Amino acid sequence: MGKIFYIMGKSATGKDTIYEELLEHRGLGLRPLIMYTTRPIRANEMDGVQYHFTDVEGLRQMQSEGRVIELRSYNTVHGIWYYFTADGDDIDFEKQSCLALGTLESYQKVRAYYGGEHVLPIYIEVADAERLERSIKREKKQEHPNFSEVCRRYLADEEDFAEEKIVQAGISRRFSNDGPREECMEAVAAYIRELL
Repeated sequence: MGKIFYIMGKSATGKDTIYEELLEHRGLGLRPLIMYTTRPIRANEMDGVQYHFTDVEGLRQMQSEGRVIELRSYNTVHGIWYYFTADGDDIDFEKQSCLALGTLESYQKVRAYYGGEHVLPIYIEVADAERLERSIKREKKQEHPNFSEVCRRYLADEEDFAEEKIVQAGISRRFSNDGPREECMEAVAAYIRELL
């Protein structure tokens, strides 16, 4: 039976890039588990690739159908944005394993829903100063940079990924992305190969 390898980490740890590279890794054959969000699409994002982009009405419809596994909301400077995982679209354990990208909280809910034997954590970390520099550099590339949102995400990460929460979630193995990204990516790929 297949597995869901669940990538998570604070913002600007490079987890999105590692996620994309792992999906392209031919030796792993992973399928994406694509989550949903009501936040606006960013430059260089595509619907159905990074996220399924929807609105609050679409979220409410899936909730009424009983398809929402986990739901998070963030009170941003633009209003409330929702992120969630829905059952039935992307997962077929009989055919292959999946790769997911989310938060510590979403990982725990997906693991509770599908079972710990099927949902395995991959925690990516980077030194805080480096993360902040990366966040600012990334935001400068946006058509309308929003540095207030960068600060909000940075501070929220300190609470969302508090050390005691990581330990409580049973995450013992971590992958450092402070050095060359290729080294981190290869360490994660080797870990996945061991478990497939």
